[in-house]
Formats: sequence, C-alpha cells, structure tokens
Amino acid sequence: MSTHKHRSAFQRLAIILAVVIQIGATFLPQLGFGDPIGERSDSVRTLITPAGWAFAIWGPLFFGSAVYAIWQALPSQRDNVLLDRIGWASVLALSMQGVWAIYTQFANLTFLSAIIILTSLAALLSILRTLVAFERPFSLAERTIVAITFSALAAWLTAASIVNITASLVYHGVGGGGDFPMITAILVVVGGVIAALATARSRGNPWYALVFCWALLAIYFKGGQENGAIALATLISGLLVAGAAVVGLKTRANRHHWFG
Repeated sequence: MSTHKHRSAFQRLAIILAVVIQIGATFLPQLGFGDPIGERSDSVRTLITPAGWAFAIWGPLFFGSAVYAIWQALPSQRDNVLLDRIGWASVLALSMQGVWAIYTQFANLTFLSAIIILTSLAALLSILRTLVAFERPFSLAERTIVAITFSALAAWLTAASIVNITASLVYHGVGGGGDFPMITAILVVVGGVIAALATARSRGNPWYALVFCWALLAIYFKGGQENGAIALATLISGLLVAGAAVVGLKTRANRHHWFG
C-alpha cells in the first residue's frame, strides 16, 4: 500500500521563493546595490575563466527554473512523486544560487563564495541521483522541465565550482591570474574526470555532458588561446565527458530514460 502523501503547499511556495531569489538576486546591481558579477569575475580572472559569451546559458537555465517553479505549483502536480522527492533539494539548490549572486556582488569570489556554490552543487547532484534512479519513465513534462533543467544546472555548477575555487585562490593571493598554468590545467583535467564519472554514473546523461562541454569550449576559447596546456586540458576533458555520454547512451534503456 502506498504511503505517499500530498506535497505540502509550503514546499510548493518555498520552491517559488527559491527561484525568485535565484533570478532576482542578479538584478541588484541594476538597482544600485553591489557590483555586477562579471566585474567581480574580471577582477580575479584566471586561465580557466570562461569567455563571456558562455554565461548566456544562464538565460535558458533561469527560464527552465522559472517554468519548473510554476509547473510544480499547479494543483495537478500535488501528488507528483518525482517532485516530492526532489522538492526540498531544489529549494536549497536554487536559493543558494541566489545567495551566491548576492554575496559575490557585495564581496567577491572568496572562499566563502566557493562554499556557497558547492552547497548548491551538492543539492543538484542529489537531485541528479534521484533522476537517474527514478523507477518509472518520465512524463514529457518531467523530462523537459525537470530532467533537462536540473541536469544542465548540475553540469554548469560543476564547471562553475572549479572556476570559483581557482578564482578564490587568486583573490586570496595564492598565485596570479596567469601563474602556474600547469597546475590550472591539471585542475581542468581533474574536473573533466569528475564530470565524466558523473556522466557515466548518470547513465550517459546527455544534458549534463552537453552543458559541461559548453563550459569547456568557453574555457578553450579564452584561456586555451593564451596557454597550450589549458587548450590540451579542455580537449582531454571534453573527450572524457563526451566518451562517457556515448558509452552510456549505447544502452537502449538509458536512451529511453533520457529521451523517452
């Protein structure tokens, strides 16, 4: 006998508020509060700071988050088991992205900012594990609104966490923006190995792999043009992640899981 209960109105409201914080926090500089995140990033630029155009991905990510917040609050989704399982983790993941934006705009990419973004990433990885292990096929709405959005967010924050940690080291005086390129390149490869393992463990998740490779491409066209070791590191990492996706998606059940 199922013991599943209705999702609480409090949880549904908390998710909406989390997305308001996530998106709304980025507009504070336009209201005269803090400095734009781009300026903060430029002040501690490293060889793996992505090219500026890469951050346009936040548009689709914010859109997906907003659609998720609205859709999950509909009365028809009150008994959705998938939403119930990821509900509170999504509150933490999305709200901490807003907290990170607020902190960074008023402070900078310090070690505390790295801790904040890692907290969001941990919640996103928890959601990813739930998506991977979910026992029934996703509905079309679950696949497009939940699986794609949170897979993409998890991948982007995996890359962003590595960049944030490196920038934090620069902020605190541990090396300059272009110092120790080999160490920086090794960090990119380590990040690629982590992302490849995450892709493999998530049944070849194509959305995670695509977004992480997007971040690598942006690093290649910025730091990779300045240093050959960084270019090689992005290539190795990209091949590892793409390879993990291809191998995972060779299995029909995995393709069906992510594509329907």
